[in-house]
Amino acid sequence: MDILLTHGYFLYEDPHELAVMKPYPTLGLLYVASHLQAKGFAVEVFDSTWSRWDAFEQHMRATRPGLVGIYTNLMTKQAVLRMIGLLCELGSRVVLGGPEPPHYAAQYLEAGADVIAIGEGEQTLEELLPHLARHGMAGLEQVRGIAFLDGDGRVVRTPPRPQIADLSAQPWPAREAIDLERYLETWRAHHGVRSLSLITARGCPYTCTWCSHSVFGETHRRRSVADVADEVAALAERYRPGQLWYADDVFTINRRWFLSYAAELQRRGLRIPFECISRADRIDETVADALARMGCDRLWIGAESGSQRILDAMQRKADVSDVQAKTRLLQARGIQVGMFIMLGYDGEEVADIEATVEHLKRANPDVFLTTVAYPIKGTRYYEAVDSRVHASLLWAERTDRDLGVAGRHSRRFYDHATRWMVNEVAWHKLRQDGSRDLARLAKHAINTQRGKLGMRLAQNERESPAAAPAGRGWDAD
Repeated sequence: MDILLTHGYFLYEDPHELAVMKPYPTLGLLYVASHLQAKGFAVEVFDSTWSRWDAFEQHMRATRPGLVGIYTNLMTKQAVLRMIGLLCELGSRVVLGGPEPPHYAAQYLEAGADVIAIGEGEQTLEELLPHLARHGMAGLEQVRGIAFLDGDGRVVRTPPRPQIADLSAQPWPAREAIDLERYLETWRAHHGVRSLSLITARGCPYTCTWCSHSVFGETHRRRSVADVADEVAALAERYRPGQLWYADDVFTINRRWFLSYAAELQRRGLRIPFECISRADRIDETVADALARMGCDRLWIGAESGSQRILDAMQRKADVSDVQAKTRLLQARGIQVGMFIMLGYDGEEVADIEATVEHLKRANPDVFLTTVAYPIKGTRYYEAVDSRVHASLLWAERTDRDLGVAGRHSRRFYDHATRWMVNEVAWHKLRQDGSRDLARLAKHAINTQRGKLGMRLAQNERESPAAAPAGRGWDAD
C-alpha cells in the first residue's frame, strides 16, 4: 500500500447527521483515489462514515500504514486532530487535504501533520508519494502546491500547482473502493429512495464574500457532456439509484452546456429524478423546461437575504425580485424550490431581517434553511471583519462556526430572529393555503410573537470578545 486515504466523518458519533441521515461519500477523496490508482499506486480507502473511533484505531494499529491522506474540513476538524495524534503515535506520515488546512497550516502542522496539500490533490499526491518514498521530508520545496515545516519550525508554502485543465480525462471517483451500497440502502431505509451524488464541474467564478474557494478556486472547469452522461449511464446500470444529487456549486451556470447535457440524457433515455443547486440568474424558461424534462425534483437557490442592501454587500450579484420570479417559474413546472438564508451578515439590521421575511412570503419556497453567518478563514468576509473576529475556545477545540464578530447582534438575538422568521413564514403559508388546522395556526402564531418579543428584548445586545482562553489570545489565528 502506497497510501491510505480517509476522512473524519464518523456518522455514528454525530447526533445531527444521525438525525438527518442523508450521507453521501466524499467524492473528492474518491477522485484522488481513482487518479492515484490509474497512475499505478496501491491505494486503500478507509471510509470512516460507517465506522466508530474504536474501529478506526483498531484498523490503524493492525495495518500501521506508512502514509495516510486525510480529507479535512471544518466539520471534521476535531476528529481529524484526534486521527493525527494516533497516526503520529504509530509512526505514520500524514498528509492533509481539503478546504480547511491551508488556512490553518501552522496549527495543523504543529499538531503533527507532515504535509498539507493545497488545492486539488490528485496531481500533488502523484508527485508527493514517490518523493516521500525516495527522499522522505528532504527537498519538499520542489513539490508544488504544498505546505510543511522546515528545520526551524517555520511554515514553507511552495508555489501553487496549476489546476487540472481537462476534467474529462480524469477517471471517475473510485466508488468501488467503499461500500456504496450501504449509502444507497441507508437512503432507501430513511427516505424511501436510493440516492447517489456526482459532480459535473469544479470551481465557481462568482464573488460571494462568505464562500470558500479553497480547493477549486474561482475558475470554472466543466467536464464534457458525453463524459457526464456516460457516468450517469454507468451509475444507473450498476447501482440503480432512484435519485441523483448534482453536487455542483451552480449546476446550470453554463446555459449552452446544460441544454446540451439535457438533450443528451433525453437522447439516451436517461431520466433519473435529481436535486441540484443553482442561481436565479442562471435560470430562464428554456432552462426550467429542460430541468423539468430531466426530472428535477428540487432546485436549491442561495437566496441568502431578502434585503438587496445585504445582497450587494455580499457581492452576491443577485436581485431579490428575480429570485422570487424564478421560484414561481420553477414551481409552475412542478419543481420544488429550496432556499438557503443567511442571517447576521456584517451590517445587517432588523429592517434587513424584516425584508427577508417578506421576501420568503412572496417567493413562497417549498422549504428554506437558515444559518447565522460565520467568518471562514480565507474568504473575503473573514478579511473584512478580521479585526473584530473573536473566539472563546482554543483553536483545537473550535471550528470557524464558533467564531463571533464583535459589534453585531448577539447570538441570542439571532435565535429569536430565526424563531420569528420560521414561524411567521409558516403561519403565512398556512393562511394562504386556507388551512383549517387551528392547532398548527395557533402554534405558529404564538411562536411568531415569542420570536418578535425576544428580538425586541435582545435588540441592544451586541457580540463582544469573550475572555481569552488561558495561554492564548482571543484572535482567530
